[in-house]
Amino acid sequence: MSNRLVLLGTKGGPAIRPGGPSPTSTLLELGGRRIVIDCGLGVTRALVEAGMALPMLDMIIITHLHSDHVLEFGPLIHTAWTSGLKQPVTVFGPVGTRSLWDGFLASLAYDIDIRISDEGRPDIRQMVEISEFGEGVLLDDATLRIEALRVEHPPVTECYALKFTGDGQVVAMSADTAFFPPLADFARGADILLHEAMHPAGVDRLVARTGNGARLKRHLIDSHTMAADVGRIAMMAGVGHLVLNHLVPADDTEITAAHWTEEVRTTWSGPLTVGSDGHEISLASAAHRRIAP
Repeated sequence: MSNRLVLLGTKGGPAIRPGGPSPTSTLLELGGRRIVIDCGLGVTRALVEAGMALPMLDMIIITHLHSDHVLEFGPLIHTAWTSGLKQPVTVFGPVGTRSLWDGFLASLAYDIDIRISDEGRPDIRQMVEISEFGEGVLLDDATLRIEALRVEHPPVTECYALKFTGDGQVVAMSADTAFFPPLADFARGADILLHEAMHPAGVDRLVARTGNGARLKRHLIDSHTMAADVGRIAMMAGVGHLVLNHLVPADDTEITAAHWTEEVRTTWSGPLTVGSDGHEISLASAAHRRIAP
């Protein structure tokens, strides 16, 4: 298995529109593990299109419980199960993840029971191990270390950035967060920083066409990071490659990759990728230079 990062869904927020990108989900293959981070709508099909056989599903990490990060959590595991999953799936998530899973199982109890008895499938309820986590080390074994940092995403209090270390590579992910300088220390020297981003003109256009525009804008400003500030975090951290994800807005045709790049370039001069659904980054070939903080 080659080490790679695949952006399965790159849209911030739960709404989906014709021809637009899907809400947030990411695949990281590192240290011999297949790790799905967040499970927005479309994650299952995106994994298949990324070439990952669903029965090979290994680990899921949920950064926080906003719907655009968890709506397809249960359905992903269930679809992997009906596709031939036989191995256990490890799930890490904040407090509330176990209740989310238990609720899904209750809603599909009829289907699950009948497939076990009629199709001879293993009991999915015995195949998922859920660990609810806080700040600190989630996993530390011979091949992979995973760490979590609580970030600022009000009113959600349980939201965590993640850092993965394995096979000589370090990948950091911001999760949803306001501008949060401690994240720079957490991500220091990472080969890749995957960070959420907002475009200021795009945000203004977004709130202008919504019925709750003023309130929505207050939430966005308080809870997310403008693209120029994302560049500041990357520069402070001295990362090798900055990748923008969870874009707000992601489906405004007048806000292009060039506009995102223009914003970030005011603060960051290093390697930059503006995320799009299905974009894949090979970690084996990504010997990116690190920018001195």
